[in-house]
Amino acid sequence: MLVMIDETDTSTLLDTPRTSPTLTHSAQIALPELVMAWGRGWAVSRGVPVPVTVPGGFRADVGRRGHRVRYVLHTWDTDLLEALDRQVTAPGTWIKVSGCATDLRSALSTDWTMESSGYLMTAQFTVGADEPPSPYETSVTTDGEVVVATVVDATGTAAASGRLAPAGECGVIDQVETSPAHRRRGLGTTVMRALSDHAARSGVATGILVATEDGRRLYRALGWTVQSEIAVAYVQED
Repeated sequence: MLVMIDETDTSTLLDTPRTSPTLTHSAQIALPELVMAWGRGWAVSRGVPVPVTVPGGFRADVGRRGHRVRYVLHTWDTDLLEALDRQVTAPGTWIKVSGCATDLRSALSTDWTMESSGYLMTAQFTVGADEPPSPYETSVTTDGEVVVATVVDATGTAAASGRLAPAGECGVIDQVETSPAHRRRGLGTTVMRALSDHAARSGVATGILVATEDGRRLYRALGWTVQSEIAVAYVQED
């Protein structure tokens, strides 16, 4: 899913200051905790090992060609980034950090290729699911610990889907996708609201996701708030 940058100054993207007197529960959770919770939920959703805590964040052993391992840092630390630059340059290594893409480019050597940034976003889950337009139908099922919302067309073929994974008191939305032939019909919104409804009814208050640029626009319209740009770089694996 996660529909992922331009090198926009994210100070203009923060929908609600984290010091606002009308803070929601998600805004009361410190950014490092949000990033760590996202990592735990992402790992559950993707079926990879539990992330390992490292200074400044976590390491996830993904084990896939082109994406062997990822380091995700919740706090900008130039010294730590420079150390990673020296020590973890194996092909298929990724670094994601809460911060600006241009700063990450400056902190790393030319061994690293920049990827489009993501946006860490949060929202309060609420009760209330949408009915998709006819002839689509929605189902909510489970896949182990993961809740899966799927919208199917009249033939029973999946048109859109998304996943909700547990992360302590939070829920992580992941892999929200709509098939090209079924876009611009509000199916992504239907999936998001189905997952939010399930989470809220299950007592999960706070949602977390990392969105692409296109996804950010959709999620903001649904009440999600940008908490941080997530800058991304990787070492290419041939």
